[in-house]
Amino acid sequence: MSRPAPSVILELLKPITWFAPVWAFGCGVISAGGAVAESWLLVVAGLMLAGPLVCGTSQAVNDWFDRHVDAINEPNRPIPSGRMPGRWGLIIAIGWTALSLFVAGLMGRFVLAAAAFGLFLAWIYSAPPLRLKKNGWWGNAAVAICYEGLPWFTGAAIMSAALPDHRILLLAFVYSIGAHGIMTLNDFKSEEGDRRMGLLSLPVQLGTMRAARLACAVMIVPQLIVIAALLAWDRPLHAGAIAVLLGVQGVLMLRLLSDPKRWAAWYNATGTTLYVLGMAVAAFALRRILTEGAA
Repeated sequence: MSRPAPSVILELLKPITWFAPVWAFGCGVISAGGAVAESWLLVVAGLMLAGPLVCGTSQAVNDWFDRHVDAINEPNRPIPSGRMPGRWGLIIAIGWTALSLFVAGLMGRFVLAAAAFGLFLAWIYSAPPLRLKKNGWWGNAAVAICYEGLPWFTGAAIMSAALPDHRILLLAFVYSIGAHGIMTLNDFKSEEGDRRMGLLSLPVQLGTMRAARLACAVMIVPQLIVIAALLAWDRPLHAGAIAVLLGVQGVLMLRLLSDPKRWAAWYNATGTTLYVLGMAVAAFALRRILTEGAA
């Protein structure tokens, strides 16, 4: 069996998708406080774990089990195009899973637990018999947790060398909920193929407009919770900054809702950017809270 070229393997692992978990990991590192410079090797290892390893694994697993859908929606991807021959997609998915667990195990039990849970979600998201992606409610939840909550937890756990503070856990969880809406918008691009293959994404289940409205609500409400939490924790400036970012998102959502299929990708490049900037603001707020509490 011929081997795929290194460039094809890298394409399978989709570096562009690593941004979200790497960003969330960075938020976790920031939120936990502590001297990043003194732990830079662990931070670099954690970035590799969140992006190229765990996220890369999820992409390989998804492409292998989605190869028939991709033949309709995106036939130029490595597996349906034939550039990833034979069962190499599956081999890489299994190998990358093992490597991810090995690296996570070197970084402590909390990191290993988070990585193992994330990898478990990655496999049941795409692989039968569960194949969570068959239903947009469950599938989008799994992806949102893997892309936002678990990397944030991992970054904080590395810096804390312990279970992170409950406020960190709260915001990581809340931002994961909001990411469910982002995943729904991402489903618009494959609605036709999902419908033909029997995948019940939310655009397929609810229709275009209802799915778009739901996605907007799911992104808005968690940010309102974050704003309320920061106000309760006496961080009005950080809360105000997130409120401004949320207000601009609201304006952008008006265009999104005017034609969701046309503007979903545009919103994911604009409104979602403001969403993740808010995550960073919240992370710096938590850092100040924890640093001042330890003083």
